[in-house]
Amino acid sequence: MPGEMARLTGFLYEIGLLKRYKRTGWLVAGVGDPESIADHSFRAAVIAGVLAAMEGANPDRAVMLSLFHDSQETRLTDLPYLARPYVTKASNEEVTEHQTRGLPQPVLTMITGAVGEYEGGTSREAACARDADKLECLIQAIEYREQGNRNTQPWIDSSLARLQTSSAKRLAEEALATGSLEWLAQALGDSP
Repeated sequence: MPGEMARLTGFLYEIGLLKRYKRTGWLVAGVGDPESIADHSFRAAVIAGVLAAMEGANPDRAVMLSLFHDSQETRLTDLPYLARPYVTKASNEEVTEHQTRGLPQPVLTMITGAVGEYEGGTSREAACARDADKLECLIQAIEYREQGNRNTQPWIDSSLARLQTSSAKRLAEEALATGSLEWLAQALGDSP
């Protein structure tokens, strides 16, 4: 049986798969080179921290939950919604338990705690992280639409419908009303 450091190193290599695995929903929508799961998770984590700060929750914890929210996809991949009725799969908590087996106890506790809290969805931080997942998808859909993909509206609509926090809803409204490069004109205007 490999030691804890070998298991931990293997886990870190496994997490690297998220940089290579593409988000399959965008392939269904006809996006030629969609974002990776890691791309999605990075911006979702930033959004989770922002939402938590706006909602009076703990931004650090929301970021942590968001960073691990799709970590199981190293083993499950990113199943498109179309496939979900036909595929039975282990719960995210169960996959995480398998992924973290044999890791140093503090690391195992950190990861399984984050995944369990995210999946439970009862804390304010989990609500912010879950909204961040949907808001990131909505923003990405807007960007793909602006790049010429006409098939992203269902992702926008479903993401918008699933938002729970008032801050996420307000940010979604602004994202829908604002072009994805309007920040650039503002930044250029603010330059010294």
